Amino acid sequence: MIETCSFGIIVVEGKKYTSDLIIYPDGRVEDYWRRKRGHNLSSEDIKKLIESCPEVIVAGTGVNGLMRPDYKLEKLLHKKGITFISEPNRNAMEIYNELSSGKRVGACFHLTC
Repeated sequence: MIETCSFGIIVVEGKKYTSDLIIYPDGRVEDYWRRKRGHNLSSEDIKKLIESCPEVIVAGTGVNGLMRPDYKLEKLLHKKGITFISEPNRNAMEIYNELSSGKRVGACFHLTC
């Protein structure tokens, strides 16, 4: 469960993070996550998350939604049968919390912009 999310901060299961992160369907958190091309999200950036076989991937695109998913990523996830939801962080947090109680959900969050 994500408890709160604001500019530069996210609290997951009671632990505060101040860097971009990935949440795997098993609940494991990988912080200090970086993308190869800054504000662009590609399949390479979340390769391990995709390999963890989630039903859904929720991408928190930043406080103002400036991180953009690559169209090839969306096509790849569709082909693999993974639902992909990309929203600014506040919405992404709510969606993640709602879906994670009944599905294998993974997420990635860009904590600024």
